Amino acid sequence: MNQQNSRYWQMFAIIAVIVFLIWLLGPVLMPFAVAAMLAYLGDPLADRLEHMGLNRTLSASIVFTVLLLAVIGVLLLLIPLISRQIENFIEYSPHYAAWAQQTAWPWLQTKLHLDPRMFDSDRLLEAIKEHVGSIGGVAAVVLGKVTHSGAGIVLWLTNLVLIPVVAFYLLRDWDRMVAKIDQMLPRSIEPTVAHLARESDNILGAFVRGQLLVMLALGTFYGVGLGLIGLSVGLLIGMVAGLLSFVPYLGFMIGFVAAIIAALVQFGDWTHLLLVCGVFAVGQLLEGYVLVPRLVGNKIGLHPVAVMFAVLAGGYLFGFLGVLLALPAASVIVVLMRYLLERYRLSELYNEAGEQDPALAAHVDIDVHRDDEADPTAVPPPADQAES
Repeated sequence: MNQQNSRYWQMFAIIAVIVFLIWLLGPVLMPFAVAAMLAYLGDPLADRLEHMGLNRTLSASIVFTVLLLAVIGVLLLLIPLISRQIENFIEYSPHYAAWAQQTAWPWLQTKLHLDPRMFDSDRLLEAIKEHVGSIGGVAAVVLGKVTHSGAGIVLWLTNLVLIPVVAFYLLRDWDRMVAKIDQMLPRSIEPTVAHLARESDNILGAFVRGQLLVMLALGTFYGVGLGLIGLSVGLLIGMVAGLLSFVPYLGFMIGFVAAIIAALVQFGDWTHLLLVCGVFAVGQLLEGYVLVPRLVGNKIGLHPVAVMFAVLAGGYLFGFLGVLLALPAASVIVVLMRYLLERYRLSELYNEAGEQDPALAAHVDIDVHRDDEADPTAVPPPADQAES
């Protein structure tokens, strides 16, 4: 028993060290994490090509070339569209400011009974002028940091170049690395770890590949729908709503509010507001009843609150790397929790019948006796039982 406990503590210590190293090396691990996700996405296709008779290097080269061309094509398609959307947003920015000053702020003042001077533009300008010295100091500090961040920019560009290189090598050696990890596992726990790894792979495959398709489909639907009703920044809003849809309701809420404001500023009528509501209502129905059931399925079992907590906790602990890996890690944790729950239900702690607590039994007898005395309509026991 002591040996088994010692083994558990050793495994716990190893896992704790791995988590600490991930937290410590978070900025350095970013390109490797992105590359690992790309390799994970391309591994099934590379396996199929390998089963067709191609060697692993050639299969990985073909899949890597397809992924690279797809990324380049998407960038070539989206960059001009995004630039035009940003130009439209800049063009309409005076209208947004005027709408906020003349419509939104007065409405808030009336409904919330706020001080009218709170949103006075002249007062805000005077406050800015009074604090212009501190603003200049802050700007000088920020400028100094940007000036000394040349090494950071070089590191960022290096990471950008590293991603495709690391992705290719991981894709080529993926099966070999999995086999090496399997050989390093203690033989006593290897069957259990292999079973949990297969379940985690099924869940991650359903989530990562399916969720990416859901995000792409929703972004396309919202962008095209808002563009068809005439919103000048509809495509930009739709893409943002689609990208944020991996967090339940976050993409919908941000996109819906932004589209409502854009429609009020650009058109200012009820017709386009209703059209915006219709686009997002159809998008929610499409996501809930078609896209998620067909592309993701119900294998993950993550509650929306758990998803939000995982994203926020991952971002707080590990930064952008934590946000990137929060939901896949949460999916794996779900598999581990299911396994631990099954182990608990099969353990003696759960199945062993306990003795009745004497104090509790005496308390129950007192309560029953009081109930019998207090109930005048209680039926007396039979005579033979009373005599006995």
